[in-house]
Amino acid sequence: MTDNASAHAREADDAGDYDDLLATLDMLESETLRKVENGRVYDAKNERVRIKWIRIAKDVIAEKRKVMADRDLQELSERIEQLEERSDDPTGSNRGLP
Repeated sequence: MTDNASAHAREADDAGDYDDLLATLDMLESETLRKVENGRVYDAKNERVRIKWIRIAKDVIAEKRKVMADRDLQELSERIEQLEERSDDPTGSNRGLP
């Protein structure tokens, strides 16, 4: 029973970590896109800065997709573990439950 409680706490902590990381990436994405769309580009030098912001935005979006994929894989892994635990129940009392 202790193992299940600690596993549940760990899962909740992982979910919070993903949520915090995604919130930070959302903020970074918004800020970089704001810089790209509304930045002050008047000359070639500033255009280089704008291009750098575009690259940063691309990297942030790519990282956000990776984090979302990792979160989804973690959730699927937890779901599979739950289903395996139910199928290993010798009494069969959990069969047929989602």
